[in-house]
Amino acid sequence: MPELPEVETVRCGLIPVLEGATLKKAITRREGLRIPFPTDFTERLEGNTIERLRRRSKYILLDCVDGLVVILHLGMSGRVTIYKEGEDPIIGKHDHVSLITEKGDHIVYTDPRRFGLITFTDINTMDNHALLKNIGPEPLGNTFNTALLDARLIGKKSSIKSALLDQTLVAGLGNIYVCEALWRAGINPTRTGNSVAGKGAARLVPIIRDVLSEAIAAGGSTLKDYAQADGELGYFQHSFNVYGREGEDCSNKACGGTIERIVQSNRSTFFCPKCQQ
Repeated sequence: MPELPEVETVRCGLIPVLEGATLKKAITRREGLRIPFPTDFTERLEGNTIERLRRRSKYILLDCVDGLVVILHLGMSGRVTIYKEGEDPIIGKHDHVSLITEKGDHIVYTDPRRFGLITFTDINTMDNHALLKNIGPEPLGNTFNTALLDARLIGKKSSIKSALLDQTLVAGLGNIYVCEALWRAGINPTRTGNSVAGKGAARLVPIIRDVLSEAIAAGGSTLKDYAQADGELGYFQHSFNVYGREGEDCSNKACGGTIERIVQSNRSTFFCPKCQQ
């Protein structure tokens, strides 16, 4: 599933063609994805102008001039492709939504597994929308700091891995980047959250920021379906220290350990048992 760096990369790729653009056509080719499309999808979007694109956790938000906010989630296999003015998109069976700007750019949303979603909210009430209201602080924002993480980990008896994946604790972190951050911090993913509070929280905050920032700079990670909006693949997977490296030597040459894989909450966790304590 695309995580925060992949979603942020897609958002940035869409800005040049969608921010300030007026939509000439809005097309849906099925009734919905994970949830139905709004019944007034075409009516609300055609002729509307998109003021700005934002991201909240793993959601891309399109703010329109009339107060409409489009919520886009890529799900597990969602992809957005830009066809610039003069390029004719070849529409396939998994291309479920097209937005066409007055300039002539085509933005096509593709989702083979249909676990993504596109829905509407309003700028004045969006903070109370069911998809957004319980999301925690953004890990790259100023509200995410050592004091906050420490306070939220105190009393957490679940594993630190599970705690960091909890979107109410911190927004946007997923399996890949939590594994990578815990390796850099030297923290065993099976430790309880409360045992990491204090010094562990102080180590984690800047490391989480670094891992996410580096992944965004690399265009995210391409493991299967993900690609950037211009069709380019992400490259951060070439920098993985633990994720997907079961049985390989630890990247820390001074360690001498071997990467192991365990299952936590039905998800694979990759870590080095020797240097992550």
